[in-house]
Amino acid sequence: MNLRHYVRDIPDYPKKGITFFDITPILKSPEAFQYCIDRFADLYGESGATKIVAADARGFIFGAPLALKLGIGFVPIRKPGKLPYKNRCVTYDLEYGTDTLCMHVDAINADDKVLIIDDLMATGGTAEGMIKLIREVGAEIVAAGFVVQLTYLDGDEVMKANDVRCDYLLEID
Repeated sequence: MNLRHYVRDIPDYPKKGITFFDITPILKSPEAFQYCIDRFADLYGESGATKIVAADARGFIFGAPLALKLGIGFVPIRKPGKLPYKNRCVTYDLEYGTDTLCMHVDAINADDKVLIIDDLMATGGTAEGMIKLIREVGAEIVAAGFVVQLTYLDGDEVMKANDVRCDYLLEID
């Protein structure tokens, strides 16, 4: 399946000069959405992962159904003030600013093998924030999967620098 047919380009969003790649057309197509979950399951079904970690909010869309399909736990990583229990947080750089991610302090532990799932890899800032949160507790990261990679933004270099295997279902140059 060519997922590029299901990704809409929105110029000058969220600010002038940025092109936003909208994955909602994937979600409205049961075939395209199922394809993504199945491909991730094929890639990571034998990874030994015990938890999937995904960032608020589009990562949840792919991470939660994949966790169910693989029979493993799902850990939401959210913005400050969105999780009700004690949190650990990290601030990171984005293509167009900075942001902070938080995770419950008991969401993962040193024995976990973690799979990171998200919709899009751009500069790698969000992924690096998740890596920091995961590694703070001593858990192992088995891999990271993204629906889309924007190859021109070099986020893959961040993942290589952090020694994390990455897979992409669609690369956009």
